Amino acid sequence: MPQTDSSTPAAPMGRRERKKAATRQAIADAALRLFLERGYDDVGIREIADAADVSTTTLFKHFPVKEALVFDEDADQEARLLAAVRERPEGRSIPAALREHALRHRMAAAESDPRFAPFFELVNTTPALRDYVQTLWLRHTDALSRVIAEESGLPADDPVCTALACFALEAPRTARGSEDPRQAVIRAFDLLESGWAALASDR
Repeated sequence: MPQTDSSTPAAPMGRRERKKAATRQAIADAALRLFLERGYDDVGIREIADAADVSTTTLFKHFPVKEALVFDEDADQEARLLAAVRERPEGRSIPAALREHALRHRMAAAESDPRFAPFFELVNTTPALRDYVQTLWLRHTDALSRVIAEESGLPADDPVCTALACFALEAPRTARGSEDPRQAVIRAFDLLESGWAALASDR
């Protein structure tokens, strides 16, 4: 995936770590280039390894499945997601903070940065990639649920927090195929906002 700017500086890496990171990036870059040129389903693992000048064994050490070659920011995504809740402005609700995160990090890049247009076209037209990226987001459900509980003063295992986390991560899927994807996401989060406010008033 095209790289986005991060406000958190990376810790200095040693020579070995730099070499591993460079190899990983070379593989990811080669894969994305080939996928964009010919389509995801028409490119094989061996071709990607050859293009990156590595063995298939090395490739699989960095990327255990083919889909992972396209998505390489999972840890950064979770950090931004949790920070959206923890660092939200005073007075902003948790659903509103999650809505802003979804619009900024899951939609805005596709709409405003030309580097992302081919990438999102690739993902949106490849069922395996659409399913994989949604699975990646849903992996953050437990972590997000815990942060929601912390910020709300609720027990860590409160099912309401888990439900909000799950629905918030699923909400951007509602934009798929919509004439106005941004508005579709906003409406989905409006529903979550109303439900969360009703629950809060009952406590």
